Amino acid sequence: MKILIHGLNYAPEPTGIGKFTAEMAEWLARRGHRVEVVTTPPYYPAWKIGEGYSGWLWRNETINGVRVHRCPLYVPGRPRGLSRLVHLASFAASSLPVAIARAIVMRPDVVIAVAPALVSVPGSRIAAWLGGAPATLHIQDFEIDAAFALGIVSGGGLRRFALGLESCLLRRFQRVSSITPAMVARLVDKGVTPSRTLLFPNWVDTKEIRPAASEPRRAIDLPEGAVVALYSGNMGEKQGVETLADVAATLSGSNVHMVLAGAGAAAPRLQAATQAMAHVHWLALQPASRLNDLLNAADIHLLPQRADAADLVMPSKLAFMLASGRPVVAGAAAGTALARAIEGCGIAVPPGDAAAMAGAIRELARDEPRRRSLGAKARERAVAEWDREAILLAYERVLESL
Repeated sequence: MKILIHGLNYAPEPTGIGKFTAEMAEWLARRGHRVEVVTTPPYYPAWKIGEGYSGWLWRNETINGVRVHRCPLYVPGRPRGLSRLVHLASFAASSLPVAIARAIVMRPDVVIAVAPALVSVPGSRIAAWLGGAPATLHIQDFEIDAAFALGIVSGGGLRRFALGLESCLLRRFQRVSSITPAMVARLVDKGVTPSRTLLFPNWVDTKEIRPAASEPRRAIDLPEGAVVALYSGNMGEKQGVETLADVAATLSGSNVHMVLAGAGAAAPRLQAATQAMAHVHWLALQPASRLNDLLNAADIHLLPQRADAADLVMPSKLAFMLASGRPVVAGAAAGTALARAIEGCGIAVPPGDAAAMAGAIRELARDEPRRRSLGAKARERAVAEWDREAILLAYERVLESL
């Protein structure tokens, strides 16, 4: 097949949507398909254009068998409200002519649009039409719902207009996929015919991420008997990571040491709040080659989440936590997709409740046999439900059917 992918984020971004889109594209290329990607220069999660790239120029490169077309992008220093909208619109505008040109020249067998950013999705659909190709849309998170729920954007009239436009766009694709059953059900609520919806979860390479000894753990100056609670990944507005400062304060004086590794808009505030805490250790965001090492530094993984983001996003880092064979303490209300995902292999606490999260951490810190039991079940679940090869093989069959 000839496959054209249109999306905001791509490798070498180390986390989030860019990581998954790149892994999908490279996997398809290794299967013998011709894959091209229209995207931006890397900027996430640091919100800074990556070294060696420009935010003002178009450029092409080939990465692991995939032809990548980079388009100009405005990256705000402080992504808030209007500046975030301009950021997304800049990609929609700069990538539109490239997506159309590649579709006309390439004549793809299928066009894959990845959202966020929904604002670029009309361009994906136009490119597919002009290229004579079916189009599929993959929703990593419901950015419009999340933007209003989290207060990033406000206004009742604007919300109704945005949701109406979103519904209209979703109905224009032959397939619309998302990453959890709850998010697929939301697609139906938004007007997508059930037969056109598809569950396409994020994944983990369970051969690459696995239980192992950890060099970062040995490098951290830990006292005898210390239990490590780790948060690793993006520290953005949707993660609710500010809760971790209160959790750390509550755990002061215990044998629990918190390790925080990541970057994002909320990282400076969290660093400032924890800088005087001797039991909190900061690490730089690790490259992919050292991710397994970092994840195995944990005795317990931490996954905070804001209550108003429930079932609008699914943290992609969860699959990696489970694959490392460690229990997870997550901020997740009962009945949400996240709570169901960690059932039997971690503890769910009310989102934003620092005392409850700290209590769950203490509970596991005192009970090593339980940590081992929950961790073993976490590993089993990752292999059974989140394995990369099985998920991408199923998605390839869907693309072939289109």
